[in-house]
Amino acid sequence: MRTDDVRRLDLGTFVRPAAETGTGQPRVEAVHGYVVRTPAGVLLLDTGLGDAGPETEAHYRPRRVSVADALASVGLSTDDIAIVVNCHLHFDHIGENPLFAGRPIVAQRRELETARDKDQPDYTVSALVDFAGARYELLDGEAEIAAGVHVVPTPGHVAGHQSVVVECADGSVVLAGQAHDTASQWSADVLAARAAALGHEPPLPAPSPWMERILAFDPRRVVFAHDAAVWTP
Repeated sequence: MRTDDVRRLDLGTFVRPAAETGTGQPRVEAVHGYVVRTPAGVLLLDTGLGDAGPETEAHYRPRRVSVADALASVGLSTDDIAIVVNCHLHFDHIGENPLFAGRPIVAQRRELETARDKDQPDYTVSALVDFAGARYELLDGEAEIAAGVHVVPTPGHVAGHQSVVVECADGSVVLAGQAHDTASQWSADVLAARAAALGHEPPLPAPSPWMERILAFDPRRVVFAHDAAVWTP
């Protein structure tokens, strides 16, 4: 595997309302998935925007690109996918999971438990979680799911969030999902983790508790679910 073997999929866009952006203006946000050929077959991170019902449709006004069309744009089909990883189980990351019935879907156990929690009915869309043929491979923390392919818990956006690190011949690529919304937020977190080594004195910002683990892979690229920008060291 090489870093260029990780391919981004454009899975659509939605409009985040002004009340949620902090800018006073609505913002169009992208939805990205990623594919990479691994020793265990082609891995797909996330499957796009699901239908969460009329209220959510009106709130976010999504425009979807089917995962089949997105895969075709990089010379693949849904039949080529051997394993699906969801960074988390919100509706905008699992929209076409049912197309992969019978194939392993990797998630953190605590994330699936949250998605199934009857006390949190608005967390996700249950039909996109427990569909016919759904086959989950549940993790309780970090795991190497194929040679050089690591799933690392990166809680923050949600407690059960996870990212994928792909060790390639020319460096590591982090498929960060929504560990941070943007590359600039990720960059700020990296600098927080490195602040003391850079010679800065307290008080200093606290980095995400998992950042040191991710940086131990010496990433050459970090890519995101809702940002087309790429972080590089």
